Amino acid sequence: MADRTPPLSVEELHALVAGGEIDTVVLAFPDMQGRLQGKRFAARFFLDEVLHHGTEGCNYLLAVDADMNTVDGYAMSSWDTGYGDFAMYPDLDTLRRVPWNEGTALVVADLAWADGTPVVAAPRQILRRQLDRLAALGYTAQTGTELEFIVFRDTYEQAWDAGYRNLTPANQYNVDYSVLGTGRIEPLLRRIRNEMAAAGLTVESAKGECNPGQHEIAFRYDEALVTCDQHAVYKTGAKEIAAQEGVSITFMAKYNEREGNSCHIHLSLTDAAGDTVMPDSAEEPDAMSEVMRHFLAGQLAALRDFSLLYAPHINSYKRFQPGSFAPTAVAWGRDNRTCALRVVGHGRSLRFENRLPGGDVNPHLAVAGMVAAGLYGIEQKLELPEPCPGNAYTGDYEHVPTTLREAAELWENSAIAKAAFGDDVVAHYRNMARVEIDAFDAAVTDWELRRSFERM
Repeated sequence: MADRTPPLSVEELHALVAGGEIDTVVLAFPDMQGRLQGKRFAARFFLDEVLHHGTEGCNYLLAVDADMNTVDGYAMSSWDTGYGDFAMYPDLDTLRRVPWNEGTALVVADLAWADGTPVVAAPRQILRRQLDRLAALGYTAQTGTELEFIVFRDTYEQAWDAGYRNLTPANQYNVDYSVLGTGRIEPLLRRIRNEMAAAGLTVESAKGECNPGQHEIAFRYDEALVTCDQHAVYKTGAKEIAAQEGVSITFMAKYNEREGNSCHIHLSLTDAAGDTVMPDSAEEPDAMSEVMRHFLAGQLAALRDFSLLYAPHINSYKRFQPGSFAPTAVAWGRDNRTCALRVVGHGRSLRFENRLPGGDVNPHLAVAGMVAAGLYGIEQKLELPEPCPGNAYTGDYEHVPTTLREAAELWENSAIAKAAFGDDVVAHYRNMARVEIDAFDAAVTDWELRRSFERM
């Protein structure tokens, strides 16, 4: 990654701690689900000890389900191995203030074993490895994530007590692009935007979306690891701000039968000089370079195999419905929202958008998948098929996986995934999917109760 000024320097942190403005430092890392997990430290202890030596955390944090239950099947962490620790080392490029929590700073951690070797199944390490492979070819990935959420008037505690049913959305109707609709909850949106900016993120805009109460806040495109780290900070911070405001927000892919929460991911490549390599020439701003064509062809070739990285949960696959603006076809098109992959922009802004991920995606894993797929296309010199000229929902294309079970089987048997990520990583995330599938298969749903209680 290129040299860059962190949102908060260590020298600035020392001064803020000495002046009493910062008293707490959070050290956290993204887990398999993309959630920040870690510890809160007294700021002075962080500066005296953790800054130089790191800290430890139980390695079960990369071997539990979404409810934090210990589960079997993970090679790196189990009862048989004693559930030991891994080390957490602060990445000082990510140090920042957390304006929504008084007197607090945050830094993202990298994970390593006691001998100093990286924890290869950690999402941040998985992304770093793919970015290193890309850098070996002289390229840097620039990405942006567009994360949607639904706002409810209920607190998180009220939503829990209600079983997450019959909640009151912040808007009662479709407010897509509506200035009036966003104005209804502008105090919340404004606070999120301003406090993310104060945390070092570059805010672009906020807009309403289709589902009642649904909104999106967009941030500036940046280097891939920076974008993914900021995505995790934003997602956690937005929930914390919502709780402080007495409301709740959900990023789940499909809250109800209406429009789901997407997380479209845009990606382009730059060279060592920082110039884009996506257009063919300055004279033809819409023409794709050979690199971009191979890179995009790789996305198509690996899309089904890598769907587990883009849609990691049972609920993720409920989004993929015809006519829903969520994709069903393994196809690409120019500014075509019916395709899984959409090419947009001109000249320096020429890029593609992966429309598979939902709001529940782990950005580090998804972007790692996109980079690995693009590298496969470059290495194999894959030819890009013709774009979809119309409605991809009705076209003759391969279908994206329709269930987590199908996606997990494709991932497990993928030669592309094993070559890019290694057998250990493939097995680790195949087990994650197995755990979720087993839990879902054992559950009795509200749908079953309503359909069967009296009538069956």
